[in-house]
Amino acid sequence: MPLTGIARLASLSSSLLSKSSSSYSLLPTRSLLNRSSGRMFFDYTINPYRGCEFGCKYCYARYTHEFMELRQPLDFETRIFVKQFSAPAFRRELAAVPLTAHIAIGTATDPYQPAERRYRLTRSILDVLSSDRGRRISLTTKSDLVTRDADLLARLARSNVVHVNFTITTMDARLARLIEPRAPRPDLRLSALAGLSRRGIAAGVLVCPLLPGINDSYESLCEVAGCAAQSGAKYFVTSPLFLKPCAARVFLPFLDREFPQLVARYRRVYARSAFLEIEYRKLLDDRADSARRKFRLEKSASTYRPEDAAHPQLSLFDPLTNL
Repeated sequence: MPLTGIARLASLSSSLLSKSSSSYSLLPTRSLLNRSSGRMFFDYTINPYRGCEFGCKYCYARYTHEFMELRQPLDFETRIFVKQFSAPAFRRELAAVPLTAHIAIGTATDPYQPAERRYRLTRSILDVLSSDRGRRISLTTKSDLVTRDADLLARLARSNVVHVNFTITTMDARLARLIEPRAPRPDLRLSALAGLSRRGIAAGVLVCPLLPGINDSYESLCEVAGCAAQSGAKYFVTSPLFLKPCAARVFLPFLDREFPQLVARYRRVYARSAFLEIEYRKLLDDRADSARRKFRLEKSASTYRPEDAAHPQLSLFDPLTNL
């Protein structure tokens, strides 16, 4: 059967680099901006790369490689696709997106994974966005490499509503190395958060996912929340593990090796659905709410008025006119 869609584009990709642990390929791209489903809190997504070298054991986005007919469990973290980028083409795409739309960068793959040091695709995207005004943009990462672009993010935040989300699932460096084997240490992420906060860039922490019996205790949440607040975080968001079949193929063998006492529990609670049951989610929400109150953190990022909101070019900035 002939390949179609993204699988065909992947088959046309040209090799950029091969390393001992992964390979990079250039992926022909029809569009960098993708419309999200109505269930999400954002309207458009930008994922500069397909695949992610951080190799987080719980990653739900592994299924995206299946669209390219890459179905081996580790393909997602070893076969990295760098999306083809054209600044003029991206500007044309952006012009068709309403100012009221929320654009989220890094919803499926980390925009500051190791490939970004070489290909600087995320920086190129931010450079185009920084010349725009009146938009709402969020960026999610586990990497301290984001501080390289503090200048662009600060410029972007002066004329747009910008939030940088740092995913920090635990302050235990050993545990973090187990579940997020090639991501920067939690303390490095907090240091990056503090650096951005000092530049006036709104930032917060995502404890996503919460793994039952591993990082979901009240004590663990308070440790992350306390460190987040001390580093200048404004908000603290949590979400339980979403265990899609593609993630389970990696996560359950990992549990069997590192947390064998939890395997039966996970198989039981995720037997019927990729989501935790409502009662347990409510328990986790209560723990997170208590940690937020203790350290005076918000539950979500708050909208603010950019410094340049009074600029004449921001006359279309309707979402903020009544703040």
